[in-house]
Order: sequence, then C-alpha cells, then structure tokens
Amino acid sequence: MYRTHNCGELRLENAGQEVTLAGWVQRTRKMGGMTFLDLRDRYGLTQIVFDNQASPALTEAANHLGREYVVQVTGKVAERSSKNANLPTGDIEINATDLKILNPSEVPPFTIEDDTDGGDELRMKYRYLDIRRAAVRKNLELRHRMTMEVRRYLDSKGFLEIETPMLVGSTPEGARDFVVPSRMNQGQFYALPQSPQTLKQLLMVAGIDRYFQIVKCFRDEDLRADRQPEFTQIDCEMSFIHQDDIINTFEGMAKHLFKEIRGIELTEPFLRMTWADAMRLYGSDKPDMRFGMTFVELMDVMKGHGFPVFDNAAYIGGICAKGAAHYTRKQLDQLTDFVKRSQIGAKGLVYARVGEDGTVKSSVDKFYDQEALQALRKAMDAEPGDLILIMSGDDAMKTRKQLCELRLEMGRQLGLRDKNKFACLWVVDFPMFEWSDEEQRLMAMHHPFTHPKAEDIPMLDTKPEDVRADAYDMVINGVEVGGGSIRIHDSKLQAKMFEILGFTPERAQEQFGFLMNAFKYGAPPHGGLAYGLDRWVSLFAGLDSIRDCIAFPKNNSGRDVMLDAPAPLDQKQLDELALAIVKNDK
Repeated sequence: MYRTHNCGELRLENAGQEVTLAGWVQRTRKMGGMTFLDLRDRYGLTQIVFDNQASPALTEAANHLGREYVVQVTGKVAERSSKNANLPTGDIEINATDLKILNPSEVPPFTIEDDTDGGDELRMKYRYLDIRRAAVRKNLELRHRMTMEVRRYLDSKGFLEIETPMLVGSTPEGARDFVVPSRMNQGQFYALPQSPQTLKQLLMVAGIDRYFQIVKCFRDEDLRADRQPEFTQIDCEMSFIHQDDIINTFEGMAKHLFKEIRGIELTEPFLRMTWADAMRLYGSDKPDMRFGMTFVELMDVMKGHGFPVFDNAAYIGGICAKGAAHYTRKQLDQLTDFVKRSQIGAKGLVYARVGEDGTVKSSVDKFYDQEALQALRKAMDAEPGDLILIMSGDDAMKTRKQLCELRLEMGRQLGLRDKNKFACLWVVDFPMFEWSDEEQRLMAMHHPFTHPKAEDIPMLDTKPEDVRADAYDMVINGVEVGGGSIRIHDSKLQAKMFEILGFTPERAQEQFGFLMNAFKYGAPPHGGLAYGLDRWVSLFAGLDSIRDCIAFPKNNSGRDVMLDAPAPLDQKQLDELALAIVKNDK
C-alpha cells in the first residue's frame, strides 16, 4: 500500500509505530546533520526527520527533493522535542527509514501556502495547484459539508431529489442564455438552463409534491464578485402550500445550516420586511441589517432655507453615524469623493457634526441657523458625538441607492460589518413588474410565473405597476442568498400575465405552451425557492467573492484561463453544425 496513515491523523498515542505516509513536499530545511521535511496531503501536514548520522544516503536523497515532489516515506513515530501547537500533528514527527520518489515536480509558479505569492489570474491558470493550498481546500470541504446537510435536512422533510435536463429550450424573457447548436436538428439550438423553473413546476403538476435539486445553472451576464456564468442552486418546489409554509420550511433549513456548519443556534424568527420599507429605509432590496443607520427623509426639515441644492431636490435623505463626529475634514472630503465616483454618481455630500455640548456644526452653516440645525438633529435622533450625512437628488429611488452605498461604506469604516456576525432577513411583497426603458414595457421583476398577491389581482387590468407579488428573498448580511415565489397555477391568470408582459397569444403558446397546457390538467397550488449554494458557502467562509468556493471558476471576463475556454471551433465542427462565423468589428 502507498500509505498506512494520512498526513493529518498521527498523534502522541501513535509513538513507536512504524508508519508509511505519502504526499507532497511542502518544504525541506537543513539543520546541522538533520534534514526536516514537511509532508502534506489533503488531511494535513506531518514533519519527517532524516538523520545524516543514522542514514547518510537517505538524508542525501532528502536534500535533493524539490517543492511539490510526490514522495512515500516510511519511518517510526516519535515525540517531537520542539512541538508546534498550531499544527494538529505538532506533537510528533516521523524518523524516516525509507524514502521513495513517486513523481518529481517542476518548481511551481507560486508558493503552495496560505500566504501565497501568486496573483488571482496565475492561481486560476494553475487552479489544480491552488486547490492544494489549505485555504482553498477548506472552502471546498465546507461546500461538501453544506451539500450533505442540505440533502439531510430536505430528505427529513419529505423532499425528493430529481434531476432535470441540461439541454432545454431558450427563454429570452430572462437573462441571456448560453445556447448549444444541434447537429441532428441543424439551424436549431438548445439552451443551458438559467434555472429549472418550468420543469420543477411540471413536477408539481406530476404530483411529486416536494422536489429539490442541487443543480448547475447558466446565465450569460456581466460578472461581479457574487456572480459566475455557471453557478449552483439549491432548487426547491412544494405543492399545496402558502407563502408562510415555504418561508418557515427554508428558514428552518437556514437555521439547520447555521447550527451544523457554524455552530450558531438561531432561535428567534427571522425579521420580515416589505420591499417598499427596505427601499425607503435602506435604499436596497437586500439591506445589511448588522447595523442601523436607517434613512430619514428630511424634505420638511432642510427645504426652504435658501440652499438651492436642497430647495430644488425631489428627495433629501440622511443617515446618522453614531460616534463618528471625530471625522476630520480630510476624511469627510474622502467620503464626498467616494459618493461622486462614477459607480455611485452623486453630486455631493452635506455633513453635520453634533458637538459634545449639543451644538450642530454643518458644511452648509451659512444657510442654516442653529435652530434649523437643532431641528435636523431632532429629526435624525442624533446625540453628542454623532455625524449626520445628507444626500439629495432629482430622483428619489436613485438618491436612495446612492445613500445606500454611503451607508455601507460607513458601516465598513466603523467596523460594523463583522463577518462573524449574521443578520438574517426576509424581504417580501416585491413589485410584480418593473418598467424597462430599453424595452419600453413592463417586465416581470422575478419571472412571469410569479403569482400576484390575491388582493392586488383586480389591479392587473387598471394599475399593473402597483401590483405586488407573492415573492420573497432571504437576505443575510446584505447578500441575497435565495429567493422564490408562489407560482401561478391557473392557465387563465398565466395568460393574463403574458398579455401584460407584451406577449401575443401565439408567442406565449410558442414559448410556454407546454406549461399552460399542463395547467389544464389539474395543477396544484405550488411555490418554491432557490438558494445560491455558492453564496451560502462564501458567506460561511467569510469570503468577499464566490470564486474561491468553486473548484474551477471563471475570471471576470467569463474565461476559464486554465482550459483556455471559450475557444474557436475547427472548421469541421462548424460544418457539421451548419454554422458560419460572422466577425463583429465592434
């Protein structure tokens, strides 16, 4: 056998045993007549000792080992004289009696250590080496543990795991599809699924009742830290349920994961907030609830004092940063620069400090006397030592989003966004539709299969823009980790939804006829939710990006730099598919 033990399991109780280990050379170091080798595998690291006095030839061979050589070592376990408390195997070492090189290695392009000298692109090109690092491997182990716990929890609740196809029809109503040409049906294309949405609804029509799948999904969209072109969903659907049934079931799963994975017991029900309140108080449908700084509208307080920026504004809002009155002019100028940056696009920032004596000093003092500033202080519920930050604009929604970015930045600067603290929230009652300037029509905010709130259905004919949806998102620490909705199960209501979205009956039948036809055969009331597995793992791992919890991620341009994909097809393949490449000069 190649090994009797792995590199992470030997302890003092194994002292005196002869063992064989196999793994990769982390490093070697010479100290007098001794050579020390750190041997690493997936399970840990063990120190090997070669004594030149006992075995000169063996020690000489060890001295010529390079980093990442694959070796097999036999020897006796001994108590270590200089113990390493930071290492699980730090109380022992192996006195080597035999060494075999199983495979040499070239010098790796970066150090295979937690604090590596490799940049992101280099590590992604050699991802198979990057995964050898404990920091990355632990994220994959965490991902494995989470998927096992997800399956255990859902199985206990009666869910069946059912696979759905990877080659489906295109649904251009959502994000952009990745399309796959068909050789046997030339000129026609499959699409890779953005989600198994319609298929899981068909499973409800089929009487499955409770379905789940840990499934790959694909969206051809611009990338961010929390997005990849392919990602993994914990996809679920239930029949004969109301919204509260789904929320309670998957809040239960969240609490199960917190307890089993992070050792955190959450006993209180998660906070619920309407979409309208989230936008009004935080400027975001995924607010970070680890800290306060809710928005206060200041139109009545700040207008009418001769300051044209406020007097002409459609919205004025402020946040109160507790204990931040110590900010210097330089720091405040930096905040102003922050909100003026292109991605935020605000015109400026007004601040007011509350002194220890209760007086208020503002950057617009010449327009506001102390009486007016005290009214501001009262409206903001500010205390001595607090800092008030105010933004205004011509568009209330846009200004709130800008104020949201400022709030998050202040939370970061004041140390209020602790990655080891978790604040869980359900955002409910989303708008059913949103207006698209590009399409010049109403679009489904979630997808066209979302059920409107029963009391709002009459407004579909009169004020569809005011209709709310039976939709819900789970937000943790300002990250949307999942969302879903009650689905339409009535073919007439579904047809009405397609009409509002601008579908002709013919187009609706062409794209979704299979679903509407299925509804005619006794579709049960149903709904579901999809959690983003990548986001859950990155949240529990304390990562800022989902990339390091995916084994082989794409870069920010959607490229796999390790496989050099996407790549051109050769002409033979193009001919088989009856495809021609048209070059776009843009």
